[in-house]
Amino acid sequence: MALILLLVVVAILKSCLDQTAITPEAKVSPAVKSARDLAERVVPGQADNFIFEEIAKDNGKDVFELEMFGDKIVVRGNNGVSMAVGLNWYLKEFCGRSVSLRGSNLDLPEKLPKVEGIFRKTSWADYRYFLNYCAFGYSLPWWDWPQWERLIDFMALNGVNAPLAVTGQEATWQAVCKRLGMGDDMISQFLAGPPYLPFGWMGCLDGWGGPLPQSWIGSHKVLGQKILERERSLGMIPIQQGFTGHVPPTLSQEYPDAKINTVEWIEWTTDLLDPLDPLFQQISDIFMEEQTRLFGTDHMYAADTFIEMQPPSGQLDYLGDLSKAIYNGMSKSDPKAVWVFQTWTFFNQRDFWTQPRIKAFLDGPPNDKMICLDLYAEKTPMWSRTESFYGKPWLWCNIQNFGDKVFLGGGLDQINNGIVEVREDPANGNLKGLGFVNEGLGYNPIVQDLMFEMAWRDEVVDPEKWVGRYTGYRYGRPNIHAERAWSTLKETVYARQQKDDHYSYSLITSYPTLKIPNVKLPYSNNRLASAWEDLLKASGEFGQVDTYRFDLVNIARQVLSNHASVLHSKMVKAYEERNLRAYEAASLDFIQLTMDLDELLGTREEFLLGKNLEDAKRWGTTPGEKNTLEWNARRVITLWGTTQLHDYARKEWSGLVSGYYQVRWKKFIDKIQIELQTGEQLNESEFRNELMVWMEDWSDAKDIYPHEPQGESVAVAKNLWAKYGQKILTTK
Repeated sequence: MALILLLVVVAILKSCLDQTAITPEAKVSPAVKSARDLAERVVPGQADNFIFEEIAKDNGKDVFELEMFGDKIVVRGNNGVSMAVGLNWYLKEFCGRSVSLRGSNLDLPEKLPKVEGIFRKTSWADYRYFLNYCAFGYSLPWWDWPQWERLIDFMALNGVNAPLAVTGQEATWQAVCKRLGMGDDMISQFLAGPPYLPFGWMGCLDGWGGPLPQSWIGSHKVLGQKILERERSLGMIPIQQGFTGHVPPTLSQEYPDAKINTVEWIEWTTDLLDPLDPLFQQISDIFMEEQTRLFGTDHMYAADTFIEMQPPSGQLDYLGDLSKAIYNGMSKSDPKAVWVFQTWTFFNQRDFWTQPRIKAFLDGPPNDKMICLDLYAEKTPMWSRTESFYGKPWLWCNIQNFGDKVFLGGGLDQINNGIVEVREDPANGNLKGLGFVNEGLGYNPIVQDLMFEMAWRDEVVDPEKWVGRYTGYRYGRPNIHAERAWSTLKETVYARQQKDDHYSYSLITSYPTLKIPNVKLPYSNNRLASAWEDLLKASGEFGQVDTYRFDLVNIARQVLSNHASVLHSKMVKAYEERNLRAYEAASLDFIQLTMDLDELLGTREEFLLGKNLEDAKRWGTTPGEKNTLEWNARRVITLWGTTQLHDYARKEWSGLVSGYYQVRWKKFIDKIQIELQTGEQLNESEFRNELMVWMEDWSDAKDIYPHEPQGESVAVAKNLWAKYGQKILTTK
């Protein structure tokens, strides 16, 4: 009897302890609260089954632990981000569930799987940086708070603790300009349209896509403040903007004695205030004061004065004075300031940036007050060419995606091996972490997963086993067909990359031509098609799983996009043989493929032009503002500027394929058909001018495209496999 009473008492005490641990009224740290709130957003039906606890760092490093407490999962971490990583690791490793920016699989089992003992991981990376300035132009310009909230949760779940945070920067600059005596007209010549703003912050252009509506400036000031508040609550250190010397083109009217240099980028010119001019520090002081007033500070500032431009002078003293002036511009207002610098310019302008010039520039700030981002380390690392940035702390970074192009690809081997190799290299200097600096959020969630995981791993992973594990948590359970499909993907599109355009090139989104492109797939499209076929065989089990449906569409899209080159070659052959009938048949097949591709893409929100356009227009408060914002959304993904950046940020999106790329190709095909019929050779220069007028008009157009998915992804993918599958598999 006494034993029974004792067991009852123990059970009651345990129940009380459980309730105490999860009672909302109990006093909890801000870090624990932030993790609890994240769990409510990510797994709302199961959030109460997780107990969050704050622990100390592990020898100065971020750490998380997982342990069972009764039937609940205890997630411990030194801050909100570490706890979020622990939650995500549990979801993947123990539940077989996935959170990604391209589909999520979060149907958790009713009874959560047990954790045996204590599962603990420590991150070697002090900094896990995320986002590229360009991503704010190609992926994020039209996002509202619910979209940003999901992105911040994703960042926390994947351990990001140093995100670039420049949303709302235009409000800072408006305040600065007003204090410098500029009126609204002058300011409007400086502030670019929304997708072009980040290129303004990097000093590349002024005013393109403007005028920026005042309603936008006000709303994005508020949005930027909400983003920073959430990131800080999780323990992130947002990286804000620093003054680079890039100034409004009208500054000379207010300060005629200022020494201002002209800098050229692509087709734009901008003004750069000389760092030795006293006005440089004066404006920097104003900038720092206004930015801190509006957005606070975490003492880390990004500043890239010459991201893809050459400095006015190559004199070593000048370059040293330049970097000192930029750093002093931050540190005199904020003695804790740390300059976060993209070293992309050393690669992009490598003929200018000799080793002595790089050293002179990097020697300007103190070593502990500057962090270098080795932006393209997966392909052209600069750390090994600069003596590890001459003592500066630096991060191994991966761009992965240029222009947010839609493609399957990514060097998993380069990430897996490259990070561990550089960590083990005795010449790595002051390596402090890693960064994922993609120009857009991209369409390859597997690359993001491996990249972020490597911050918590000390050894390379077994590629086959890791991809098998990924497949399991991506879809929720093992499946032989899905595993075989992903094994094929690992050996084709996710094998070691050699050249970016080999992966991201798309004939459909390229300018119409009868020239065979000098771009060869670094893998067999037949093999990639077999992955499509294998994944279809898993549809009975995974057909309703969101992650599966995205992957199925994305893989089928890539196979069809690749196959367009085969049809194009038939067009070229028919043209060269002057065979009108064969040309007509091949061109009809080519156009039909673009129509089929558009239908497939239309089944997923991620691939909808209409969604992007509606997201842009919603920020306008008047018809005129909506028109300006829609023009920006259309322009940046097509012509970009006026002369030299056509199709840089091209997208295989439903609506864009049918309403833009297909129309371009059809106009060209018809012209060639007339040539074959009449014998009168196409005047390519004249045609290009005609097409340019049409492309300009498309930017101004207001036609509506579907902004919600249409059709059923699996059914459409099956139908297209029946139509194209065997043809592609047997293509030599």
